[in-house]
Formats: sequence, structure tokens, C-alpha cells
Amino acid sequence: MLFDDTYKTIEAASTGQFKERGSKFIAKAYPVRDEKQIKEILNNSRKEYHDARHHCYAFRLGFDKLVYRVNDDGEPHGSAGMPIYGQLMSNDLTNTLVVVIRYFGGTKLGIPGLINAYRTATRAALDNAAIITKTVKDVYEIKFEYPKINDVMKILKKDEIEQISTHYDLSCKITIAIRQNGSTKLYDKLKKMDGVSIKYTKTI
Repeated sequence: MLFDDTYKTIEAASTGQFKERGSKFIAKAYPVRDEKQIKEILNNSRKEYHDARHHCYAFRLGFDKLVYRVNDDGEPHGSAGMPIYGQLMSNDLTNTLVVVIRYFGGTKLGIPGLINAYRTATRAALDNAAIITKTVKDVYEIKFEYPKINDVMKILKKDEIEQISTHYDLSCKITIAIRQNGSTKLYDKLKKMDGVSIKYTKTI
């Protein structure tokens, strides 16, 4: 049986809000690629909402969903970041960041009230997002001399392989992306061809 080489994320940024006893919770969900991008989003959020009391967040990264982080940003431990993260898990999302900005309304909500507020605001943002399924792809670099071009292209066209970049000269190079479940089969096929080299570069 082939393993699952798909994952769910959101297509574009979305927003949701929740109000409770004067406090305002603004949730913003973002599709993200890496922690560098997340850091930039968080910095921009703090600049845009500089007068807010808290910027709590959670994210999950990678098609294997192994990288994640939660942050309560001064709220009681477990009352903000984990409820946000719980909604990411409930929707089986990865490569997704949710930041919830809180404007304090003067009345303390207590830990149960905070958990409900952060969870509800996050759910509103994700309800407003388009959840999409993406395919995990392996990227390979193929090198060969020009006389081999017809043989290589015949295989790529037959299997409808996505070509990321091409360079045709006396020495040719093609960068391809192929769905992970079928990548080993194509790799073996090209590897057996005389005068053709194929090298794995990354997974996207």
C-alpha cells in the first residue's frame, strides 16, 4: 500500500474575530513555508497591532507535521497557544500559522474563558479560509548530453512530469518535480539509461 503523500493547508490568509466581556480577539491565519516567514509575519503583526495586549500564536510545519510551536505571550500557561494549536489539529492542517491578537477589555475572563476565546477566534479564522489539499513532491535534477534529449523527454511527457526549469545545450539539465508516491519508479527508469544522471535535491 502506498503511503499518503498529501497534506492539508489553507490557500490564503484569512481573519476571524471573537468578543467577550469587552476583550476583542482578532485571529489571523496564514499559509506558511518556514520559520523565517513566520518570524516576519509575527514582527509585522506586532507593528500593525502595537497597542494590543497579547499576540498569541501556534503553527505547524512540514508535510509530516512534526514541527510545531505554541506561544501564550503572557497569557496563563496553556490558555492561548494550545487552544489555537488544537484547531490546527482538528482541521488536520500543516504549513499554517494562526496569530490571535487580544485587546484587553478590563475584565478578566479566567482560564476557561480564555481557552474558549482563543479557540473560538481561531475557528472563525479557519472557517473563513479555503482549506486545500496539496501533494508532496520530490525534486530531481536530470543531466545528459544533447543526443539523449528525445529519450529523456519521451519518458517525462509520457508520465506528464512537471518541469520546473530546463537548460538545453550540448550538455542539458532539467529540474523536475514528481509526486512522491511515483518518484522512485521514475528515478529507477532514468537511472538505468546510459548517459543520463539523476539526483534528488529536495522535497516540497
